[in-house]
Amino acid sequence: MSEKQRVSTLARRIHGWSWQAFPIGMGTGAVYVTLSGLKEHSPTLTTVETIFYFLNISLFLLNTTTLMTQAILFPRQAWRLIKDPVKGIFVPLVVLSFATIIIGTINYAVPPGHVSPGFIYVLFWIYVAFACLTCLPMLMIWFNQPHDLATFTPAYAFLVFPMMLVGVIAFNVLKTMNPADPRAIGVLVLGYFFQGIGFFMTFFYLCIYIIRIMSTGFLEGHQANGAFVACGPPGFTALALLNLGDHARKILAAHHLVTPAAGDIWYASSVLSALMLYGLAVFLFVFGVLPYWFKVHKHLKEILGCWALTFPNVGWISCTRVLGDVFHIPGLYDVHLVMTILMCLTWAVLFVLTVIAFWKGLIFYSQDEDVLKDTRRDDEDKLSYSTASTAV
Repeated sequence: MSEKQRVSTLARRIHGWSWQAFPIGMGTGAVYVTLSGLKEHSPTLTTVETIFYFLNISLFLLNTTTLMTQAILFPRQAWRLIKDPVKGIFVPLVVLSFATIIIGTINYAVPPGHVSPGFIYVLFWIYVAFACLTCLPMLMIWFNQPHDLATFTPAYAFLVFPMMLVGVIAFNVLKTMNPADPRAIGVLVLGYFFQGIGFFMTFFYLCIYIIRIMSTGFLEGHQANGAFVACGPPGFTALALLNLGDHARKILAAHHLVTPAAGDIWYASSVLSALMLYGLAVFLFVFGVLPYWFKVHKHLKEILGCWALTFPNVGWISCTRVLGDVFHIPGLYDVHLVMTILMCLTWAVLFVLTVIAFWKGLIFYSQDEDVLKDTRRDDEDKLSYSTASTAV
């Protein structure tokens, strides 16, 4: 009897890698985004944020490189992950991970002069194109097959998140631009445009989520993490509206657009809308926290789903600080500080547990037979193609 054929550990890692790796980088980005909003900000804190920024870049490069290698060596597995109705929803997270890098670049590379505002403007358009080219095909793939309401989770809204985040990227880019610059008008309008698309589409997902838990009860197992994704759309939209409205006051006035009072009207309406959306985000957060410990499966092999505890909450946490500035409520600064500390502690716990799960081979690690099966099939496909080409 022949000895069982084995494959290398590296091959098993590459084959077992998935798009669920990107939430780790996004959670890392969530740390420095929330830290950057603290009222009391020391140079030491900026240094800590910069370390997390470079760690995020390293994770992004690791994930993209590994998935590209997987697509080359194991194309069947790569295509399988994209078409999978559950794992496929994580594909757009590569765009969201890129968004956190852009925000970090604006915060830590532009002020010292390492990166010019003109380059940031180019990155904005690259992000918009990246979001559209990723979201639209994935939406076509996902909606091309039926889905059971009984298994619905807010994480399905990841398919639209990159377009929703255009508004957040827009107001960060506007921080580097002169309001009198004609290009600022395009960034402002596009920010509102895509924020509208993203929020209303994700809002429809939230409606389905409420219907789902009405019929089946609170989410259980790994899906319990998805309850925190519901905080993202209202939280990020509230944050975007507040900041875009603030920029609109300066940009519309500088270019004499609409009416002389248009900027103030936009800002006032943005504050009102943001306040209501902020309330919804906080409610959904509490709604996810209360049953969480009793519903989630406490298995290391499901640790990747737990990263949803981090990045979806960045929107409403950052919005807390901005509302403190708008209404001059010092208590909101304290809430923001507490939530930022909890974000950092959550990241630390999740990062350690993820490393342990990785070390034990519980995540990003395929079985020998799965790797060999895809290797044989890919070799057969190449041989068939070569034979057909020779015949022609």
